[in-house]
Formats: sequence, structure tokens, C-alpha cells
Amino acid sequence: MLLRFDGKEPRVGTGSYVSESARVIGDVMIGDHCYIGHGAILRGDYGRIEIGDGTAVEEGVIVHAPPEGLNKIGNHVTIGHGAVVHGNCIGDFSVIGMGSVTSIWSEIGQWTIVAEGAIVKLRQVIPDRVVVAGNPAAFVRDISPKDQEFWSWGKKIYVDLAAKYLDVGMEVVG
Repeated sequence: MLLRFDGKEPRVGTGSYVSESARVIGDVMIGDHCYIGHGAILRGDYGRIEIGDGTAVEEGVIVHAPPEGLNKIGNHVTIGHGAVVHGNCIGDFSVIGMGSVTSIWSEIGQWTIVAEGAIVKLRQVIPDRVVVAGNPAAFVRDISPKDQEFWSWGKKIYVDLAAKYLDVGMEVVG
């Protein structure tokens, strides 16, 4: 559901799917060929959210922007089920694992993997091309070509799913 707030209205790019049970509020820009899953909440109420092309915001994710700030999520990002994203930016091709948290004003580099359940603290900066895990999130290893191959495949699944939802639609049963 797209909701206007305080004169600001979400914008959704071509070929992007936004679930009817998602809440996209206020100053939110969603790029092309994105997937915004069931129960996701994107709150552009006192800050702006920008989501790049080909990005998947999976079920139950909460995205918020810093007050008067910008939460910029790059192209081809995967945000796993139940994550809380309140950071400043997430670089292109990164993965935010299920149930993880990126706290206010945090920064995540490109091709970076934040493991499931990890906590990226207030103002913490995670560099490009690493895997981090734990609380607080700490370096585990550099990403590998195998990581890139796997997550490129995973990202395509959600781009394809968005297209299928738009093409086939859903039907209430019972």
C-alpha cells in the first residue's frame, strides 16, 4: 500500500512489485524491477528513502531514514526477511541478512554481506567486499567469487518473482 504523508508521496519504478500488505509511506523512491515483500514497512515520514534498481526488500523488513536525512539503498541489494534498516546507505550488490539491524547513520559498502542477525551499530562503517557478523558486526572475511555468484543468482530470483507477481497476480481464496 502506497501512502501519501505530509505532502510527500511514494514513487515506484517500472516493473517493480509492491505487496498490498507492505506499507510505503511518504518520501520513498523505489527503482525499476524491485521487489517489496509482504509486510515490509518503508517509512519516508521524516527522512527520505531511495531504493535502487533490482533491489529486493523481503518480507517483514523495516526501512527508515534518519531525521531530515537520506537512507540510500543501492542497486541489486538484497535485504533479508525481518531486517531493520535505519542506516545512511547500503552499497550496490550488498546483502543484509535475515533479522539483522543496520542502525542509524551506519554505512554499508558495495558487495558487502551483513550476516543473519548481525548488528551494525550507530555510525558504524562497513567497507566494500567483506562479510561481517556478530554484535557489533565485525569482519569475518573478504567476499569470494562464489559469494558473488550465489548472491547474483539470489537477486535474480526476486527480480523474476516481482515480474511474475505483476504478470500473474494473486487471487484471494476463501
